[in-house]
Amino acid sequence: MVDDVFLLGGELPVRRLGLGTGGLVGPGYWGPRGSRAEARALLLTAVERGVTLIDTADNYGPDLAEELIAEALHPYGEQLVVATKGGVVRTGPDRWHVAGRPEQLRAMCEASLRRLRVESIGLYQLHRFDPEVPVPEQLGALAGLRSQGKIRHIGLDTVTAEQLRQALEVVPVAAVQNPYNLMDRSSAEVLALCEARGIAFLPYYPLGSGALTRESAAAVTAVATEHRAGPGQIALAWLLHRSPVLCPTPGTGSLAHLAENLDAAAIRLTPRELAVLDALGG
Repeated sequence: MVDDVFLLGGELPVRRLGLGTGGLVGPGYWGPRGSRAEARALLLTAVERGVTLIDTADNYGPDLAEELIAEALHPYGEQLVVATKGGVVRTGPDRWHVAGRPEQLRAMCEASLRRLRVESIGLYQLHRFDPEVPVPEQLGALAGLRSQGKIRHIGLDTVTAEQLRQALEVVPVAAVQNPYNLMDRSSAEVLALCEARGIAFLPYYPLGSGALTRESAAAVTAVATEHRAGPGQIALAWLLHRSPVLCPTPGTGSLAHLAENLDAAAIRLTPRELAVLDALGG
């Protein structure tokens, strides 16, 4: 049986299928995608459907995604965890720069607290390691924010297994975000380490930037037909079956697509189907 809940940081329960908010902003994560009312409606619908993990970042918009979350959902229910990120400055569509000096990270976290209208962020993730700043200084800034109660749990975005091991020597890490989906298993070593340490793995591009919502492989289509589902729903169901630490947060700006994504949690794949899908990763 597939467990629907993961204990983030070993103590904070979240439904494993969440919502990413990159789809609420424009192409290249810049500016609005639709109206604020449409974005608020999607966020409210997600929570009504049982989503308890919403993944965002300060540079989505920039600032816009966090503002929309607060407009739609504040005051937040006790079960809702909003995860955000800092450490990247966006200067245009698909244009971003790493900014990991301790004073920058502290200022980014403070700004996210204001936009989200909270005193503490459930999961705060370092969006990228800054190659110009010693890793212990970057992690130390997050540890300081955690000790002040401004961060409940620390996460990392786009790391190697070796970087994760090094980070764990400095701070407790509750979550990792790396690419992982049916066709991309490049972070398999990171996933194995997360499984061993009880760390949540939030796979980004869980639908392969949309490729897996289409008929990307005959095997996926065949399984989808068996379940009267779409290929994207099978891709999400596979992630939920693949590992108990995988917590996909697919993003969308469409209410219909949101419903399709969330319905994937009810799909139960057979051992034969899982073997077929597992083989797609080579």
